Amino acid sequence: MFFKTLIGAVAAAVLTTAAWAETQALRVSVLKFGTVNWELNTIKHHGFDAAHGFDLQVQGVAGGSAAKVAFQGGEADVIVSDWLWVARQRAAGKDYVFIPYSKAVGGMMVPKESPAQSIADLSGSKIGIAGGPLDKSWLILRAYAAHTAGIDLEATTEQVFAAPPLIFKSALSGEVGAAINFWHFLAKMEASGMRKLVDVAEAATALGLDPDTPLLGYVVKGEMLRETPALVHGLAAASRDAKDLLASNEAEWDRLRDQMNAKTDAQFDALKAGFRAGIPEAGPVDEEAAARMLALMVELGGEDLVGSARTLPAGTFLQPGS
Repeated sequence: MFFKTLIGAVAAAVLTTAAWAETQALRVSVLKFGTVNWELNTIKHHGFDAAHGFDLQVQGVAGGSAAKVAFQGGEADVIVSDWLWVARQRAAGKDYVFIPYSKAVGGMMVPKESPAQSIADLSGSKIGIAGGPLDKSWLILRAYAAHTAGIDLEATTEQVFAAPPLIFKSALSGEVGAAINFWHFLAKMEASGMRKLVDVAEAATALGLDPDTPLLGYVVKGEMLRETPALVHGLAAASRDAKDLLASNEAEWDRLRDQMNAKTDAQFDALKAGFRAGIPEAGPVDEEAAARMLALMVELGGEDLVGSARTLPAGTFLQPGS
């Protein structure tokens, strides 16, 4: 009996070791305080990574450029970026693939008491813009202003480019008359009393684009997709599991609240609603819609934004069956 028990224990240990050996580590390099951490935390906390055959290892970095350096240098397996960057890299010969994560986009906020009722009313105003002159939201809103009001927003306003937290503070203090920021800062600005003048999704629709096209996503190398397709599709499946939970479970958000940097209940509710609104539909990405967006970015940002990409490179998106 003793030997049977011993043999059984050894066999179980061997099986456990074999299963562990098959669980591949997946190193994800992201901003330390980025909103993607809410989803990554959910994946890890609920074991969605293990359920799909990988061990999620999150590496926090101080900036997006540091994540890209780690990814390109082989120190990270996955980063988060927008698909326009992936298209640019593919056009330059880099075999990168985009897995949709979020369709959340920014917008333009003004103080509640601002007299501006449309984008045409911003003439002479100072606009704070998170990022630089090639920020996608800024480019789309410029195109929208030209299309709907016939005005050159760049020429008729003064632009102040700065990091998102600084634009957030400048907007709340009234140092700028309008602000373009990332969605989670906009949510907090709106919760603090500012109002949305123009939503980038609405502007995109007016320009003939599809606001449901996911802009942000996980980026992996094509080599990983070819050699370990189950690993890449496992990441996509774990991401969907986390999204499904966050879309419907209030208790899960209560668990995440401490890392959301919400100062008030209103900010917490706005961040939760904003994340949920940004969850893309399951299924394939509409590549024709993405191609239209790329064409507009080529027109507005040129080579500085999209490099040599002029049309959507084949294989940019992870599609079902790929």
